[in-house]
Amino acid sequence: MMTDNKQVTLPVTGMTCANCVATVERNIKKVEGVRKANVNLSSERASIAFDPNSAHINDFLEKIKRAGYGVATGEAELVIKRLSDDNDARRLEKTLTKVEGVLEAQVFFTTEKAKIKYIPTVVSQSELRRSVSDAGFEAVILGDDLEDAERKAREAEIAQQRHYLTVGLLFTIPLFLLSMGRDFGILGSWAFRPWVKWFMFALATPVQFYVGWQYYVGAYKSLRNRSANMDVLVAMGSSAAYFYSIPILFDLFPGHVYFETSAMIITLIKVGKFLEARAKGRTSEAIKKLIGMRAKTALVIRDGEEIEVPAEKVRVGDMVIVKPGEKIPVDGVVIEGHSSVDESMITGESMPVEKGTGDKVIGATLNKLGQFKFEATQVGKDTALSQIIRLVEEAQGSKAPIQRLADRVSAVFVPAVIVIAFFTFMMWYFLIPMPANLEITVFTRALIHTVAVLVIACPCAMGLATPTAVMVGTGKGAEMGVLLKSGKALERAGKLDTVILDKTGTITKGQPEVTDILVKEKGDGGISESELLFYAASVEKGSEHPLGEAIWAEAGNRGVKITEADGFQAIVGRGVEGYVDGEKVFVGNRRMMEERNLPITKWEQELSRLQSEAKTAMLVAVEDRVQGLIAVADTVKDGSVQAISRLHKMGLKVAMITGDNKQTAQAIAQKVGLDEVLAGVLPGEKASKIKVLQEEEKVVAMVGDGINDAPALAQADVGIAIGTGTDVAISAAQITLISGDLEGVPKAISLSRHTLRTIKQNLFWAFIYNIILIPAAVAGVLNPIMAAGAMAFSSIFVVSNSLRLRNKDIS
Repeated sequence: MMTDNKQVTLPVTGMTCANCVATVERNIKKVEGVRKANVNLSSERASIAFDPNSAHINDFLEKIKRAGYGVATGEAELVIKRLSDDNDARRLEKTLTKVEGVLEAQVFFTTEKAKIKYIPTVVSQSELRRSVSDAGFEAVILGDDLEDAERKAREAEIAQQRHYLTVGLLFTIPLFLLSMGRDFGILGSWAFRPWVKWFMFALATPVQFYVGWQYYVGAYKSLRNRSANMDVLVAMGSSAAYFYSIPILFDLFPGHVYFETSAMIITLIKVGKFLEARAKGRTSEAIKKLIGMRAKTALVIRDGEEIEVPAEKVRVGDMVIVKPGEKIPVDGVVIEGHSSVDESMITGESMPVEKGTGDKVIGATLNKLGQFKFEATQVGKDTALSQIIRLVEEAQGSKAPIQRLADRVSAVFVPAVIVIAFFTFMMWYFLIPMPANLEITVFTRALIHTVAVLVIACPCAMGLATPTAVMVGTGKGAEMGVLLKSGKALERAGKLDTVILDKTGTITKGQPEVTDILVKEKGDGGISESELLFYAASVEKGSEHPLGEAIWAEAGNRGVKITEADGFQAIVGRGVEGYVDGEKVFVGNRRMMEERNLPITKWEQELSRLQSEAKTAMLVAVEDRVQGLIAVADTVKDGSVQAISRLHKMGLKVAMITGDNKQTAQAIAQKVGLDEVLAGVLPGEKASKIKVLQEEEKVVAMVGDGINDAPALAQADVGIAIGTGTDVAISAAQITLISGDLEGVPKAISLSRHTLRTIKQNLFWAFIYNIILIPAAVAGVLNPIMAAGAMAFSSIFVVSNSLRLRNKDIS
């Protein structure tokens, strides 16, 4: 029997290159019950789907630790109330230890405190406090509740790298200057005295074994796991230069010491790694920004009193008061008051949205003007913001298909470089003649070129090329109101050539509105538009039909006061009738009027015109005369025409799919400028229509919002759901437009194209760098110090190029 998969994300520390990723991934997959494991170098996270009956988080932690890496952890200190004795403390300790994501828990009865070590991507501090509450106690947190524990762990890691770099620079700079001054004869004869070599040894040794120790540890762990990563190359290259110099130091044979080379290799690579770590931190700024948007407190009504509570303590059903200028703490529905709300941080739309009774509000959005009261409907992990954060994190942790090539190359890259380095040594030692004017030995020359080959090779740039761009791209999308669920969706959207739009709710508003009111001239016994609307709306007030609702809604918009109709009757397929102020009123179609012998000859031309414009025309008769007609249509959304125009400018073919008849569909298509119309398509046939296009080798996007769109969204190469649509449609789609605005479609495709272009630039650089510079090092063009500098620059270039996406104008 198939069990449901469970998903967990772990923040992995200590990874430096694509080989590290492969090692962690391989070890996680060894755990029984793992269905899928994706490890991302840029976000430094492992996303794991597994069978909870076969595997546990602790199994993954053990495998990651065994592979030589760590998992970022947070520490929470809680003040516990209501502990009556030590048994309570032990009971609570057991409860906390059982919470998934908790690594250690200690509860002290004497100090009434709990210290908890936990994985921040698995469990939050608010959930820990809830577990304490469920156990019958009360928890009070010390410090900032919204503190990002994972961020603290990352910052501690960067601080440690900064420390190693500072130490490396303090020793390496004087060593390098001394060595260069000595080689160029600037420093005089004292620089060649025996003690100078010992001084250089003293400067190089802390760099080699303190600053560079993690390369030795990383190399050992990598080799222990039967793989080879960047640490192996750095350790081999720097060690070759350092240990070659030791016999010369002891005068066992003559020659030049290369302590400055070993120190410069390690320090330059440390410079690169430090700058890369800082840049990588900026790739996840979108997530940090989203987390920072949460409101910290909420004003709720409990027991008839207004009290301020932490936002995470708001419960479903609570009545929450929001004052002007305050953030809305959770999702809910307005029950009293009016205001305008700035939702730009969630939807990407700059214009404030008017809110009144019955309207939904989203947590973390900003109340601008009025005060209102709302009922909390979603709290904690269920709020729109929490779900957006989760989706973005999952997308940033996923792999784009284009990354497979880099992964395949990275798997054999380091062993291949070691083989190339071996042949380089053999070539320079045995095959290439030694010029007479060189002061070094054949062995020294061969060793220098071998070290250059080992150090120039850079698997990191290949490993970072795709994930950094995906991270920045998905983060940028979230800021624009475009949620991309995976790297695959991001890549596929960049290759689209055809976009299929559902009509109702996508191109149109999905809510009928009055578009035309036509009346007889006054001289011909006619009435005014307001009077016509009064009669029609008064009768339609009793109707539940969408067309009737549109008429009395229009009366409300125009301020026309309506009355109760007597003798209301709805005639299926015809219309409605009733008495308004004692007069018989009919509102319906041509057939209704003809059956009652009411002449409509004067209206035939207008009826035909309105029908050709995809509008439904309803005739209104008062007593025995047709006084006018009211046209109702599902109107085109604001921005639909501009969005379709932008898609055309991007070189995309745009079509509409609808169940409407061809005439109605063509009228809408003409209005918005579509290339093709697929009319009369039943809901179950939408997916097969898309499949036909795919068989013609088209890369197709489907944009929809309803339950009946879900199969088509899943069939399409890229499914794009309108955020105002149903949960079923949104879950079936790879991209969600939060705002419900069609203009998000060209934004999503443009973002994907820019991201794909950045990935290709990164991969081109990563490959061309190695393709050109490894042969250059083999040929003896590069010395080891230049090679180390080039290698450090390579990774920084890739990350910096990805960061440029943040400043792209994708409007």
